Parts: sequence; C-alpha cells; structure tokens
Amino acid sequence: MNAPLTGQVAVVTGGSRGIGAATARALAQAGATVVLTHRDSGPAAEEVVAALPGGGHRAVQASVTDTESLTALAADVAKTEGRLDVLVNNAGWSRVIAHSDLDALDDETFDHIMKTNVRGAFACVRAFSHLLKAGDGGVVVNLSSVAVQIHFGSNIAYCASKAAIESLTMTLARALAPKVRVLAVAPGVVDTDFTRAWDPAVREAQTAATPLGRFATPEEVGEAILAAVVHFPHTTGTVFPIDGGRPLGT
Repeated sequence: MNAPLTGQVAVVTGGSRGIGAATARALAQAGATVVLTHRDSGPAAEEVVAALPGGGHRAVQASVTDTESLTALAADVAKTEGRLDVLVNNAGWSRVIAHSDLDALDDETFDHIMKTNVRGAFACVRAFSHLLKAGDGGVVVNLSSVAVQIHFGSNIAYCASKAAIESLTMTLARALAPKVRVLAVAPGVVDTDFTRAWDPAVREAQTAATPLGRFATPEEVGEAILAAVVHFPHTTGTVFPIDGGRPLGT
C-alpha cells in the first residue's frame, strides 16, 4: 500500500508549479508514471519532472485550450505509456479583478477564463476518455475552489468557472459511469505564487476568516487528490473540500 499506483499512468495538466507540481509529486510517490503538461513553461516543467521519484515521467507542451494538441497528446500517451489511469484537470487561469469593478472584467478576460478553466477541463476528458475507459477504468479529478461556496475569488468569472467545474464533474460522472469515476477537490486559499502576490490585507482577511487559521499548502491539495483516487473506489460525482473550514468563516 506504500505505492498503490504502481504500474499506473497519470496525466496532470498545468503541472509546472503550485498545486500541479505538488500533485505530480504525490502521484509519483504513490508509484504512478506521470505525464505533466504545460502551456509555455518548459524549463519549470522539466525541473519538476527531474525531481519526481521513480522513472518514466515526462513533461509535454500542450495547452488545454488547443483541442488538436490534446488529441495529439492522447495518441502519444496511448503509444508511449500504453494506458491512462488518472487524469488531473489542474490547468487554469485567472487574474485579480475586484468584484465590484464590472467594467474591468471585459469580454476577452471573461472568455479566456471560461475557455481555460471549463472548456479546457472538458476537452481533456473528451480527448482521454477512450484511454480512461480501457481496462479496469480510470479516474478524473477536477480542480474546483471554495469560491463556489463563499462567492469570493480572484474575480467573478473565476467563481463562475469553478461552479461550472462542479456541475461538469457531476454530469461527467453520470455520463462516464461505470468505467470512469469523476471527482473534484475544492481547495480554499492555497499558498502559491499567485496568492502571495495578493495585497497583504487581503491575505490577512482570508486567513482570519478561515477557522483553521492558515492557507492550505499545495502539498496538502496534492495529497487530497491522491486520496480521492486511491481511497474512494465507490465514490463518483463528489466534491471534496480542502478549505480549512473557510465556508464557516465570516
């Protein structure tokens, strides 16, 4: 049980930093061979891969907004690894825009968030579904957010995109059963480069509103994703909160 994913293959999108990199490490430590994708951060992705335990891991440039590149990646994984057991839809995009500033959330920004965070996750599942259905079946884990519960996040479109991810998780769970389980994890505020760039007053307010008194670490989210894959074999269409009790705060 120290390496429950031995012999299995996992794809982690957006794995060059933060939650994606921590998830890749957790899956590799559990014995999986990890294929890590990035959009335009090749050196960082290669650095993550080089530090993963075990062998056979690799980084591949593939944007979740480019269906052709995802189709090509799925064909490449089928040829190179010969199987896919776990897909983690971690890739996402956002930027900080005050919720009250509706004009600043222009169409281009709104569309890019939805295209990356929602359509991108669906496109990945669509591209890899045939591999996930093969053999004993596979698992998809989508990245949601506590923003769905507290209606606070980097901007309004980001909150909407994560609500869509939770709906997508449930509808895909029904559509792909019984061969593929589809789950989501919903972190609270995570201590990453993105949130470290926030105004200190915002960080302090979010910490104070979190009953456990701190942000989650990327490693804690990665371990939760691993737990969802390994320890919940009879669960699908469910969202696991990793939020320090943030919905209970003020």
